[in-house]
Amino acid sequence: MSALKPIATIASQLPVSGIRRFFDIAASMQDVISLGVGEPDFVTPWQIREAAIYSLERGQTSYTSNWGLIELRREISAYLEKRYDVSYSPEDQILITVGVSEGLDIALRTILDPGDEVLVPEPCYVSYKPCVALAGGIPVAIETDASDNFAIDIERLEAKLTSRTKAILIGYPSNPTGVTMPLAILQNVVRFAEENGLYILSDEIYDRLIYEGEHTCVPSIAGAYERTILFNGFSKAYAMTGWRIGYICGPASIMSTMMKIHSYTMLCAPITGQKAALEAIKSAEPQVLDMVSQYGQRRKVMVDGFNAIGLKCHLPQGAFYAFPSVAATGLSAEEFAERLLFEQRVAVVPGTAFGAGGGAHIRCSYATSVEKIELALTRIKTFVDQLTAVSI
Repeated sequence: MSALKPIATIASQLPVSGIRRFFDIAASMQDVISLGVGEPDFVTPWQIREAAIYSLERGQTSYTSNWGLIELRREISAYLEKRYDVSYSPEDQILITVGVSEGLDIALRTILDPGDEVLVPEPCYVSYKPCVALAGGIPVAIETDASDNFAIDIERLEAKLTSRTKAILIGYPSNPTGVTMPLAILQNVVRFAEENGLYILSDEIYDRLIYEGEHTCVPSIAGAYERTILFNGFSKAYAMTGWRIGYICGPASIMSTMMKIHSYTMLCAPITGQKAALEAIKSAEPQVLDMVSQYGQRRKVMVDGFNAIGLKCHLPQGAFYAFPSVAATGLSAEEFAERLLFEQRVAVVPGTAFGAGGGAHIRCSYATSVEKIELALTRIKTFVDQLTAVSI
């Protein structure tokens, strides 16, 4: 009998998520305060859960259209039109997906041929580069720096541009840094894409979690609409991570191809989740505003706390992450995170998990209670003070 042939090279070479490792360790320990989870600590608002329960009671357990429920797509269309003055047809420009993750996967498979390159400003969400690779593409890291608030440098984009460059993949507000991107820089990115015939993939899942200024929806920028694929969903703003309902919007010519991939690989998003999302977008605005207000208070507690400890931390404009530097401790991000977990029972994620530019930082989520944030900060101060005492 011949030996079993090897699994796919691309799959076998994928790195293990740097986030998952620390979650797994923390889960096996007692009395751990986790600042690592990128998930709202709020429960999905009641009327959303009630709508899902009612749909089940009525026996609504069938498939939906591959595109998703038309009534949900109409509400998304109206939402984007009202909030960002961006118009998408519910019939053929909005596709309901199983979270933004599925949307990103099918979008990349739609636009990439083997060997095509995608420019990815880093630090960034851990899935971006692996998803590009799984679609047959080559992710090309574009480093950003804390000294200028992780702004995208057009010269760095130009330096990495080749004949194989196909797209640029961005996500703002950012996971892990919490930064938003100024309009002027986004306009420069759009011009760069126009000049070089590139697609723009814009992940805007944190669009409602904004504390400084207003969110810029990328397809609303002049010149962006016809080349942009927009990703969004219900996980963060409505505390619906486990429901797995996202959506993608774009030009009809691109969307029709994405829908074909979606129909063969996923068929449709679960109807119960779609019913819940429909209720969310129709009635949960007060809860969204309340959650954003609470996140804003926690943000200040966490950032002030880190700066008081001596871990320099910029004030994030969006999402629910702080990204303090640990360079002053003399430890690498990995050493800091691992020792902090074992010595003080606080779980954070080393910035290296998010790529270039994140190495001297740790990601800390303030999607947890003020009480836990304050206790975690007390433990982190104890840890840093002990490091200082040893160095003296």
